[in-house]
Amino acid sequence: QVQLMESGGGLVRTGGSLRLSCSASGSVSPVNAMSWYRQAPGKQRDLVASIIIGGSTNYADSVRGRFIISKDNAKDTVYLQMNSLKPEDTAVYYCHFWIRGAPYWGQGTQVTVSS
Repeated sequence: QVQLMESGGGLVRTGGSLRLSCSASGSVSPVNAMSWYRQAPGKQRDLVASIIIGGSTNYADSVRGRFIISKDNAKDTVYLQMNSLKPEDTAVYYCHFWIRGAPYWGQGTQVTVSS
């Protein structure tokens, strides 16, 4: 049974930074890809950033240059460093792992950016 646990969300002012973490427990190896998604109220869940097993990364245009995704394979953990935060970054952030052909989601963590 694989479970993902996120942490690091909270309230921050415009221009501030937050670091999200997502760790997996259970039988997780190998993790083929790790991603962060976000969902604002009344909107669909969108991809924010992803990192694959080889280390290549991909970012949504809205966060490129401000957010950095990274991973620690030994800890089965993915991070999202969020800098220069804007009110439009306010959303529930979800981590997503692709493990042995199956998708797994975290429970979500709220990020609120005040103006």
